[in-house]
Amino acid sequence: MNDLESLETDSLKGPLEALLLVSSDPVSASQLASVLDATPGEVASLLAELKVEYEEANRGFQLREVAGGWRLFTHPAYHEQVEAFVLSWDTQRLSQAALETLAVIAYHQPVTREMVKGIRGVNSDGVISSLVDKGLIREMGRDPERGQAIIYGTTNAFLEKFGLRSTRDLPDLEQFAPDEQARQFIRERLSGRTIQSTLDEVDEDLEEERELIEGSDPDEGHVIGGDASDGDLDA
Repeated sequence: MNDLESLETDSLKGPLEALLLVSSDPVSASQLASVLDATPGEVASLLAELKVEYEEANRGFQLREVAGGWRLFTHPAYHEQVEAFVLSWDTQRLSQAALETLAVIAYHQPVTREMVKGIRGVNSDGVISSLVDKGLIREMGRDPERGQAIIYGTTNAFLEKFGLRSTRDLPDLEQFAPDEQARQFIRERLSGRTIQSTLDEVDEDLEEERELIEGSDPDEGHVIGGDASDGDLDA
């Protein structure tokens, strides 16, 4: 690259940073290039340069590639200060039930509602609906082997909020376990064998419920959906 080309490339850094600052979602090099009247290759190189520059200067923010695009994030070193500031806002945080359900879906996707219930041990329908409304999970289709049940997976918004390029970047849960017993529990929960056996148990429970309903006195009636305490009410 000659001096003139280098000067022209450097002149793109300012407007490129401005575009990144106003982007609420990850934006691709191609999208940025179309605005800057540059080639995607030139913009991709500039993005990589800016990423390194911010890291070497130890800035309070970082440039990361996530969910198929690029976006600015606060530096992890200042997490406590940022958290204290953000929590002072009037924001709605995810409940413990929502976080648990989101983790199950993220690590097991694609999953049905019954699979989530089998793993958590509690009805999660309300929480799942709330996570869909928040844009963190989405309907990915239907499972023909389980009565056309809706299957769920995470969204690009999930990747963006958790700073991931893809679900392959999800951390190994075992590293967060305090002891070997906890690690063994996680391994069992994440094994396909355990999930299938849990689903079999759910099917058996449903069959027992059907038998009880069919054999009950029609004048007595029965409760549909169970007591409110059987599930999570909010997310």
